[in-house]
Amino acid sequence: MFTRRPPSASPLIATLLVSSALIGCHASPPPRWAEGGAKLIIPTARWHTDDATIEIRPNGDVLEDGKVVFMVDRVGRVVDDDHEPVALLLANGTLAGTDNQDLGHIGVANAAPPFRAYAWLSLRPDGTVVRFDAEGERTVDGVWEGCGPAAVRTCTLVTHLFALRSYSRGPTTSVGIGVGYAF
Repeated sequence: MFTRRPPSASPLIATLLVSSALIGCHASPPPRWAEGGAKLIIPTARWHTDDATIEIRPNGDVLEDGKVVFMVDRVGRVVDDDHEPVALLLANGTLAGTDNQDLGHIGVANAAPPFRAYAWLSLRPDGTVVRFDAEGERTVDGVWEGCGPAAVRTCTLVTHLFALRSYSRGPTTSVGIGVGYAF
């Protein structure tokens, strides 16, 4: 079950925060939060989709159409626009959410949704984002600029977070998570 944040919070962050069992308690940060996880290069990059332009800035800000949605740092931590923990990319590729929720797996240039062993998206060397449906059919979802070989994992992480949000908004051609997540 996920907590709804006040209207000022970004929809992505609102969908990723997990409510705790007790009212008034805060969600616990992902495991290993203090020391961080996977090493990331934070590029200046831009992802052009049919619906929006997503930017990564060198300071870690991730913007959607010019508005900061979340931030990512050089050790895999993702925080919301209030600097509250949301997720941590561990060195083994696991994306851990608050209260130790499984948010999927991030490879170098591909990502799998929670509780699935196969990828639902990948980034080609030319920056093209490819999404896969349950039958393996492919669709192109825009192109990243500025995600060179050293920074492709960061772009994959950002793409995955937006794919989780997209999944929560209704029927898509993406692979379903299948465990009742309200992403």
